[in-house]
Amino acid sequence: MNDFDADGPSENEWEEQGELTWNEFDWEKYLREQDNAISRYQNFYEKLQGHPERIDETARLMGWEEGDWSAETESEIEAMEESAEGEAASDYEGLEPYTLHKNPVFIATKAIYLGLGRQWLEIAGDPLKVAQPLALTFQTALHRGEDQASLAIQALDLGDYAMSVSLFKRALRELNTSLALLDASQSGTHPAVTAFRERTLPKLFDLREIWLRVINECRDELARHNIDEEN
Repeated sequence: MNDFDADGPSENEWEEQGELTWNEFDWEKYLREQDNAISRYQNFYEKLQGHPERIDETARLMGWEEGDWSAETESEIEAMEESAEGEAASDYEGLEPYTLHKNPVFIATKAIYLGLGRQWLEIAGDPLKVAQPLALTFQTALHRGEDQASLAIQALDLGDYAMSVSLFKRALRELNTSLALLDASQSGTHPAVTAFRERTLPKLFDLREIWLRVINECRDELARHNIDEEN
């Protein structure tokens, strides 16, 4: 779909290749590698704060597809299909499974929220820095936004673009709640919150930008699907 393309393997692809026989150790190793991917994204992203194209530049440093988040061209889709056919013909042994943890949108969302959460926890526990009702309410908004976004990405992986759009819209509502809490008049009376707000706003807007790009791509896919059905 784009730099943050979420499409995983086609339906029944792994069934055709055989069963994946991993034990708990294998899965723990796999999950740690995915945790490392989130840490890598966060490190790149934090170093690029202030860069006007930090979202796309971070994606490039992660080794994801370059471009302007536009849908793939027909030639790119054909190339991907040929590559997939080649992999299917090779030995299954040694191949890693595709899970939600490999999804670029998931990695970016988790990494940015991880940074937000850590920064908030630095001040939220001190009543002299943050009013405790605000500390709890803002933390809850962050958690709900991340949760809805994760569900949206899961729907995206399953190819349910309409459901993904609906869930991303819910995530955006929680993100707007986070912004409103930081803009509230009582928040401005706390210097620590004001400093946090200045560091945080670009990250919240980056999350919004990422999700809106994916929403637009989902709507494009739905539109194409409707046109195909009419024809």
